[in-house]
Amino acid sequence: MIKAVVFDVGETLIDETRIWSRWAERLGVSSFVLMGALGGMAALDRPHAEAFQLIRPGFDLDAEEAAWERDDPDGLRNHFDADDLYPDVRGALAALQAAGYQVIIAGNQPRRAYGALLAMDLPADSVHTSEGWGVEKPQPEFFAKVAAVAGREPGEILYVGDRIDNDVLPAAQAGMRTALLRRGPWGYLHAARPEAAAADLVVDDLHAVLPAARRLT
Repeated sequence: MIKAVVFDVGETLIDETRIWSRWAERLGVSSFVLMGALGGMAALDRPHAEAFQLIRPGFDLDAEEAAWERDDPDGLRNHFDADDLYPDVRGALAALQAAGYQVIIAGNQPRRAYGALLAMDLPADSVHTSEGWGVEKPQPEFFAKVAAVAGREPGEILYVGDRIDNDVLPAAQAGMRTALLRRGPWGYLHAARPEAAAADLVVDDLHAVLPAARRLT
């Protein structure tokens, strides 16, 4: 029986459209160009950072982020806030809590995302980031951390994310149940692949998680 539901962040809870649009402006290209490059990386199973290299060969991500912070210290830059939440997030998480499920947020995010998520006052029992833990998906240690903070057996945990490689397969290997969310470029691409059958659930929105979790035994 599922007792805890754990959510990824990017393109699961957070719509990253505004972040990528600001990156496009920073790189001096249209949003269409950057989004297309990102889609190509997703389709080829290559890291999204390679989209930057495609547009600007020799691109140094760390140096550019530091320069961007100096140029716009008070702006969102590559951050997110409550305006980037998908519309179904609050209602779906609240419904899970009301039904007695433990709700946890844990994804590959920088440490500063922790404060941004806490500021949203989401209906979640705890919030965690990969940088805060010092380990990131798809490493097994990340999912061991998930089980530890939940205080549950892996089989009692449902992990919800938009990627097969980072979410579904490693969570399943850790003994958890999994839900693949058809959201964002990776979500749609991965749901169309044969490997999507490895997920216990494939859902189109977060409101579908509660009834599906109730059916898992």
